[in-house]
Amino acid sequence: MPWARGHAVAAAPAAMDGLQTALAERPDLIVLDLGLPDLDGRELLRMLRAVSTVPVIVATARDEETSMVQLLDADADDYVVKPYTAAQLDARIRAVLRRVGSPAEPELVVGGLRIDPLARTVFLDGAEVELTPREFDLLHHLAGRAGQVVSKRELLTEVWQVPYGSTDKTVDVHLSWLRRKLGETAQEPRYLHTVRCASPCR
Repeated sequence: MPWARGHAVAAAPAAMDGLQTALAERPDLIVLDLGLPDLDGRELLRMLRAVSTVPVIVATARDEETSMVQLLDADADDYVVKPYTAAQLDARIRAVLRRVGSPAEPELVVGGLRIDPLARTVFLDGAEVELTPREFDLLHHLAGRAGQVVSKRELLTEVWQVPYGSTDKTVDVHLSWLRRKLGETAQEPRYLHTVRCASPCR
């Protein structure tokens, strides 16, 4: 599912809830299911377009060409036909975001590292680095705070979205994997430097 592929997701069970969520959260993209309980999805699309230019991918069970053309003419950015896989939806999301761009998330460049948050790609000295979604999120978060000390508590809250506690060892494990892929070690760091606390860290 999208949240397992590095996307932060907010869901709404009905059309009006979705409209309120879209206006309050200002998402980068909306996946709109046409089969809503309180309103036809096409009507919600029309309402969204009256107040927002947010990219919309429509999820529909109708695969007739006429229906697809009508959706695109109604300013949907793309569509997926049910049943679809998480990989198919993720590919559509990435493609739409690449097309529309996102001024709120520019590329991050730290030394020889270049991180593209839209394409979710990382290049080190010109060569692409293959990362898992969690490794990408971890590196992206740290690169956005280059030169700052980032605590395990912050990483667990912001990257893993879990409270600080017994799972904090997972940060060390992922940092170790990330260092290996970046060609460095804890003893000879290039980008990922560890700061030890004299007293228990908060």
